[in-house]
Amino acid sequence: MSSPETTTDQSGSNKQQRRRRRHHFILVHGVCHGAWCWYRVTTALSSAGHRVTALDMAACGARPGRADEVPSFERYTAPLLDAVADQDGEEKAVVVAHSFGGQSLALAMERHPEKIAVAVFVTATMPAAGKSMSFAFKQLSQGKDADFFMDCTIRTIGDPQNPDKTFLFGPEYLALDFSHFDPFEKLISQIDP
Repeated sequence: MSSPETTTDQSGSNKQQRRRRRHHFILVHGVCHGAWCWYRVTTALSSAGHRVTALDMAACGARPGRADEVPSFERYTAPLLDAVADQDGEEKAVVVAHSFGGQSLALAMERHPEKIAVAVFVTATMPAAGKSMSFAFKQLSQGKDADFFMDCTIRTIGDPQNPDKTFLFGPEYLALDFSHFDPFEKLISQIDP
């Protein structure tokens, strides 16, 4: 029996045939970003014939709202959970996450493993078994001096008994760390304060 990637010739022998497969890519941004950060990747993948969904997570990018209005990590991740759950029939997505988006990707993998063909963590945080979500951030910031995060702010939001934290890039940090991507003015105009 032939697989979709092999064909049988007249003599009955199998030949590998490189067939271009089309995939659905779901792109998940990192902290303080939005779908806009994937514009080059989206263009390249779409040009190659793939279906691409670049998401704005709750209160990020062009999605309305503020971080302090998102009551939980699950609500923050809802756009990804919905996109994965809404896959057509047997379709499975290639989900690519960057930075903090890795936490959201891990939750989507847990909730909908049958809907994800490949999970790609691009310099992304991954949950550690048996550890809280803040474990990765604590590991990242361990050993960093107070100047490392420059003018970024960490705010406590949500239920005071079980608070969450949100992270906001400051203008100086953005100018230093992101100026090599695009003109700073263009970048700054796309970030929701």
